[in-house]
Amino acid sequence: MRFSGLRVLKEGLTGNKGWRPHWRDPAPKPEYDLVIIGGGGHGLSTAYYLARDHGLTNVAVLERGYIGGGNIGRNTTIVRANYFLQGNSEFYSHSLKLWEGLEEDLNYNVMHSQRGILNLFHSDGQRDAAARRGNMMLSQGDDAILLGREELRAKVPFLNFDDQRFPLYGALYHPRGGTARHDAVAWGYARGADSRGVDLIQNCEVTGIDVDNGRVTGVQTVRGPIRAKKVAMVAAGRSSQVAAMAGMRLPIESHILQAFVTEGLKPVIDHVITFGMGHFYISQSDKGGLVFGGDLDFYASYAARGNLPTVEHVMEAGMALMPMIGKARVLRSWGGIMDMSPDGSPIIDRTHIDGLYVNCGWNYGGFKAVPASGNVFAHLLATDQYHPAATRFRLDRFRTGRGILDEEGTGSQHNLH
Repeated sequence: MRFSGLRVLKEGLTGNKGWRPHWRDPAPKPEYDLVIIGGGGHGLSTAYYLARDHGLTNVAVLERGYIGGGNIGRNTTIVRANYFLQGNSEFYSHSLKLWEGLEEDLNYNVMHSQRGILNLFHSDGQRDAAARRGNMMLSQGDDAILLGREELRAKVPFLNFDDQRFPLYGALYHPRGGTARHDAVAWGYARGADSRGVDLIQNCEVTGIDVDNGRVTGVQTVRGPIRAKKVAMVAAGRSSQVAAMAGMRLPIESHILQAFVTEGLKPVIDHVITFGMGHFYISQSDKGGLVFGGDLDFYASYAARGNLPTVEHVMEAGMALMPMIGKARVLRSWGGIMDMSPDGSPIIDRTHIDGLYVNCGWNYGGFKAVPASGNVFAHLLATDQYHPAATRFRLDRFRTGRGILDEEGTGSQHNLH
């Protein structure tokens, strides 16, 4: 089923009775060429690009719950390519290019809105760091504009420019950054993968990974065993638990990141804004709610909820940045399980077990990486070669200390100290 303005109008006038399910609900087959553990954004995009780019359709995506019920539906929807170091820079640039053609590719409205991102800075040192980052973004082929105080005020006059503790010196402006509708991204990729023959199997928790003589042979699930030539672990915050089924210990920790949304308000915030001194970020959804978040809860957990001290911290940062939001009522909050790697960068690689692959360690950056993650992981699964945009995301960098990627571009190179 394809979408068009005419089709939407017709269905609206006839009671919306002509829509059909957008993907099948198949029972698992006894054997597949490839099984993907995890039906979130990264798993679904991997399945889609395996089918679209490599013609691999005897593929199953196994999701323990329902499509869109994990981290893909528990984030603040930000899309950006404003990275500093090589390795991350070209990857997120690749992802942003895929975002820009995604709706046409999927024939599905993911509500991608390039409203621009403003990364605020509050000191001369932060201005210098923003200038360096902007120059790296430009050298990668992306966009960056360094704004002074008055240029920033012209764009966002409602910020607290008179705060003596956190003075606003300006911002690094990334015009092509923005937001997208998180669950629509999951639905679009699910629809696209299913239409190409991929089986999306919901309510199918994996309980074991079968390994024979150093090679993966399949998985055990609550719906029975499934044989497979290759198995891809794409389980985000649950990656450590899934890898443990194969006797592996991954270099990640799982932490909770809370997010919040207010009641619907009239349009007031046109951009995504990040607060450089308070780790606070905010945008306004198409429904009018202010969507915002802040720091991790700073304790390891698999619970998709957070604690009240972090709620207080996020609210304080928001009030320091823009006191005008103080009377907005928070409707709901949620927590995503972040798979935090030591250097803040992802892992996309083979494992020491033949036929077993891993895609994890997305930290804060999982949502904006969804298109590129699936694209490069599908390339690795199909060809056993690293995609040019993801050659640095190796698992062994944490064992050797070489190739460590500092996500923020502010730390030292581990192997040199």
